[in-house]
Amino acid sequence: MEVKGKVIAVLPERSGTSKAGNAWKAREYVLETFENYPKKVHFDFFGEKADQFPLNVGEDITLSFDIESREYNGRWYTSIRGWKAEKIDANAMAAGAAAAPAAVPVYPGAGAPAVPQQPQAPFPGSDGTEDLPF
Repeated sequence: MEVKGKVIAVLPERSGTSKAGNAWKAREYVLETFENYPKKVHFDFFGEKADQFPLNVGEDITLSFDIESREYNGRWYTSIRGWKAEKIDANAMAAGAAAAPAAVPVYPGAGAPAVPQQPQAPFPGSDGTEDLPF
């Protein structure tokens, strides 16, 4: 999956040693999407990816990620694990926004005249007719 946005927070690096004795580290970030109603997305890079994709606050990126869920003590936890981050060139993004026409929603039947409908009775028999034999 992919999402585009601006890095708005760089959280402290976490590291430790696994039960198997292997060292690990993770870098966490928060991204704000480029939507009409922006969403904040917390994600991390784990292991060697943490050093491979260093990010800074204010950078516009395209994040490629996987969503993982796991159970611990009867509760479920979901994380967004990044596997690639590509920096978006601000000049290319501005040029693309200027060249792209504004999106106009098109609805089926929009522009077609409304067809008047007969009023419906709220329930059978309320209009004075009744089909029941008793």
